[in-house]
Amino acid sequence: MRFYLTTPIYYVNSTPHIGHAYTTAIGDMIVRHHKLRGEETFFLTGVDEHATKVWRVAQEQGLDAQEYADQIAVQWRELPVRLNAEIDFFIRTSDEGHKRFVRDFLQRMYDNGDIYEDVYAGLYCVGCEAFKTEAELTPDGLCPDHLVPPEWIEEKNYFFRLSAYQDRLLALYAERPDFVRPAFRFNEARSFIEGGLQDFSISRAGQPWGIPLPWDEGQVAYVWADALVNYLSALTYAREGEDLRDTFWPVAHHLLAKDILRFHCVFWPAMLLSAGYEPPQQLFVHGYLLLDDKKISKSSGNIIEPLQLIDIYGADAVRFWIARAVSFGQDGSASVDGVRERYDTELANDLGNLLSRTTAMISQYRGGTIKRVQFEPPVDFDALREDVAARFDVFDVTGALEAIWQAVRRLNQYVGAEAPWQLAKDEQHADRLDAVLYNLVDGLTALAVALSPFLPETAPKILAALCQPAELTWDRVRNGTAIDVDGIEAAPPLFPRIELPTAAA
Repeated sequence: MRFYLTTPIYYVNSTPHIGHAYTTAIGDMIVRHHKLRGEETFFLTGVDEHATKVWRVAQEQGLDAQEYADQIAVQWRELPVRLNAEIDFFIRTSDEGHKRFVRDFLQRMYDNGDIYEDVYAGLYCVGCEAFKTEAELTPDGLCPDHLVPPEWIEEKNYFFRLSAYQDRLLALYAERPDFVRPAFRFNEARSFIEGGLQDFSISRAGQPWGIPLPWDEGQVAYVWADALVNYLSALTYAREGEDLRDTFWPVAHHLLAKDILRFHCVFWPAMLLSAGYEPPQQLFVHGYLLLDDKKISKSSGNIIEPLQLIDIYGADAVRFWIARAVSFGQDGSASVDGVRERYDTELANDLGNLLSRTTAMISQYRGGTIKRVQFEPPVDFDALREDVAARFDVFDVTGALEAIWQAVRRLNQYVGAEAPWQLAKDEQHADRLDAVLYNLVDGLTALAVALSPFLPETAPKILAALCQPAELTWDRVRNGTAIDVDGIEAAPPLFPRIELPTAAA
């Protein structure tokens, strides 16, 4: 009955783009769903500030790195707020609580004999904040994600004995076949481990921006040795005077994009084992949002600004498009036109018109009153409740929304098949009309609850228009949940038409 979800923490070398909104919004949908089911939840997101590329951007702007991070973190804090993401804590790796915990965590690894000093000489991509082998580069010697040549680095620093954890990691994967989802990502991570693990550097010398190592203040923690620990460190200071580790660790679920699979699915569990902690419960690896068949990123110059989309269409419409347009877990193409298309055809027409027609007919034919009657429901909401929950349990967010939307369509088909406007013409059909109108209110009530993780602003509006209780609990996704009410009036459009001149402005 406890569910802890994290997004990756995002680099602050630039402002947020739609790729960041994608993971944050999906994470919020998952957490809201588990909250509906009565589970105690915790949702973490935040920013990764101790990166070489962040330090370089600050230098270019003539700012101290901390000053730069303080300024840009404001825009990153705005992203979950504007997306209506109900986060429980926003972590910054420059937080004093995080820095203290990282030093203790690394000291545990050091005391366990898993850290040693050596010389690193090799290639480093600042964009990825990752060391690269020749095999990982393009034939031209470029980073495949950023299309720039990595830098040659040679320095004395500290290494983590990742190689010593190969057998324990393979045992972990053997014992927990759902440790990484989807299954093909599980196989990818396990194959990487089976191929032989190499020790990796966990510190950087000569860079002033970062968390100093507790046993050697002259070096700072490598950005990943710092950032990954946030998933655990946040629990120690997110709520003043409380340590949430006993409550939410290791029942942690990490969302991450496929480009950071190795760090999360291999490095991170090994680091946890070294420091004396259990690995998280599960990791879900999703694909990229693509634009012109390229990953959306600032460095590629192909970006969509999420806050601009929200200004035009509203947060619910952007969230809906995020969940609906691309099958979560796979790569998929993003298009601004897709937001408008989903807004017009599905949100405004399918859902919005259904509510408008239902409330208008109840107001016109029954004076705003509905009552529970014997009925033949057009949708089996008991089955839908089980189906949607099962999909969320395997992070099939897109499939869950599709299952709900099929119910939206079936209710629209039901209106056409029953033709309440015809039933209203003959008093002999009064009972049938009462049943049809109740079924529509009952169905919309269940749909509003089921849709609330995706459309947190819209769901309460639907319930209010139907004069139904505002309570959001998963057991209301069932047949017969609507109660007798008076005072239903024709509802205004849920998703008003957006004129192109307004959108262009």
